[in-house]
Amino acid sequence: MTIIDGKAISEQIKQEIATEVAEIVAAGGKRPHLAAILVGHDGGSETYVANKVKACRVCGFTSTLIRYEADVTEDELLAGIRQLNQDADVDGFIVQLPLPRHLSEQKVIETIDYRKDVDGFHPINVGRMAIGLPCYVSATPNGILELLKRYEIATSGKKCVVLGRSNIVGKPMATLMMQKTYPGDATVTVCHSHSADLVKECREADILIAAMGQPNFVKADMVKEGAVVIDVGTTRVPDASRKSGFKLTGDVLFEEVAPHCSYITPVPGGVGPMTIVSLMKNTLLAGKKAIYP
Repeated sequence: MTIIDGKAISEQIKQEIATEVAEIVAAGGKRPHLAAILVGHDGGSETYVANKVKACRVCGFTSTLIRYEADVTEDELLAGIRQLNQDADVDGFIVQLPLPRHLSEQKVIETIDYRKDVDGFHPINVGRMAIGLPCYVSATPNGILELLKRYEIATSGKKCVVLGRSNIVGKPMATLMMQKTYPGDATVTVCHSHSADLVKECREADILIAAMGQPNFVKADMVKEGAVVIDVGTTRVPDASRKSGFKLTGDVLFEEVAPHCSYITPVPGGVGPMTIVSLMKNTLLAGKKAIYP
């Protein structure tokens, strides 16, 4: 059993990006610039955005953090997004999700210029990904592909089961694993809360990608011997023994499942760091105008 070290791989990729940025700047090119919009003061979102700003520093990017209070009106937020769309110095930007209930996430996503949508959530990027055209691929699925690639895990002809059908992870992950490329060429099944024989489907998977947001959902009896298990879950579970008062818990009961796997990602330190580094890769592409000249 091999534990997939997302933290180590992400650090390696950040250094690769930093080297390329240094070369671009030395040749007189523009330093890539990532902006992030943060609405309100949600603890998880604050942490994620702080980690993204820190990653920008390591990669040699310029970064800008724009804050709005939780009671910001939709019109004010959309006006701020349009301003970033027009700002020639900003190569790419993100709006940290989730947003307060009174704001339409879909409207926000669709207002972002798809050429600056480094999160890969805009319908144009999602559509281009679905038919295999160059685009910004959403960060978490892209990070998982990178882990499979760097660990040289075989995917062609394998049965891949994706647990979860969210627009951010489940659906794009399934689409990418079907593409005629590596990693990909897999036979993909998507399972969710209404799936019949869910345990049976999981037990047949050569590659199991758990993205349901349900802590410790995947148990040992759901995993085939020698399977590759990718745990996308990051739920904050109360833990009085920790200073923060919580611990990050994945969708997979790691201690029970790990002995049966050929490869498995831990939580934390697996998929999480790869999500951030994938955003950095998209920002580099945006800075180079590599996808949309």
